[in-house]
Amino acid sequence: MADITQQEEGMIGLAKTDNTGNASLWSKFFGRKGAPLLAPQPDPPPFRSARAAEEDAEDAAEPAGDFFSVGFGLKRRAFTLLPDPDFLFWSPGHKRAYSVLEYGIMTRAPITVITGDVGAGKTTLLQALLERVNDDTIVGLISNAHGNRGDLLRWALSALDVPSPREANYVETFQILQNFLVENYAAGKYAILVIDEAQQLSPEGLEELRMLTNINTRTDELLQLVLIGQPELKEVISRPEMRQFAQRIMASFHLGPMDADTTSAYIRHRLEHAGGSGEQITDSAAALVYEQTGGIPRLINKLCDFAIVYAATAEQQIIDKPIVESVIRDGLLQGVTADTPGESDVL
Repeated sequence: MADITQQEEGMIGLAKTDNTGNASLWSKFFGRKGAPLLAPQPDPPPFRSARAAEEDAEDAAEPAGDFFSVGFGLKRRAFTLLPDPDFLFWSPGHKRAYSVLEYGIMTRAPITVITGDVGAGKTTLLQALLERVNDDTIVGLISNAHGNRGDLLRWALSALDVPSPREANYVETFQILQNFLVENYAAGKYAILVIDEAQQLSPEGLEELRMLTNINTRTDELLQLVLIGQPELKEVISRPEMRQFAQRIMASFHLGPMDADTTSAYIRHRLEHAGGSGEQITDSAAALVYEQTGGIPRLINKLCDFAIVYAATAEQQIIDKPIVESVIRDGLLQGVTADTPGESDVL
């Protein structure tokens, strides 16, 4: 399996064009002509979406957010448990993971795989990338796919918004997808199928996906696959019987937890992004958060969100170590520590 973890931060921002629109850094890097699949972006992020710009305008008029966030001096909730690219924090690991995603899409890799611990931030990175895909690229997203042979093919058609008769058999359904991809390619468009929570797929399901990558021309893949999943996905792909699938993977990366210093920077980043100074947490409190969460973003968010509630209730605007200890002592993390990571996939 090809692994390009050595391609660190340098890949971010490759999809940039010059004033003529004819040449691009991607073209120069790969020694070929053609438009990138990703829209031109300043490099590197921080990521800011259109929604964030609207919220900035609202913030200038009147503070918004829940009671505890406002009381804590924030304009919005800093530690939500939902994946929100507007809060994306570019740790070294997340930069590398994003670079591999970007590399896979831009090089038309048949299969790109990103694995990571639960709660590491894979889905948020994916959402940030997809918001930058050009309009000439059709993206289909499948979450929690399951079923028998042929079901995954129907999931793909549904995700790509391709109608198909319910009574169509496997061969007919495959032909419908192939016809769509060929027509799409002839019109100068590209198709990407993203499978989130891909660790739930069986080896048979992965093999069915591999067969979809056989729909190609001599020079281009008509359908790219991007698989996002937990570490179990990597284990399945590593099996000897999966070697044909593994050989189609051109870009892969495993996203692990953050270290202590990065965890502290992550907390302060989210506080700043929510309208604070970033100094609303002490160093000792941040160190304890890392100790209890193991650097997993979702767990950090959960612990810090409760810590803000406790601090606001105590009429203080600083999260200190005693506040974090109170949250842990009251069992609000349900026994979750660095040794027993939590679930979900947000950053």
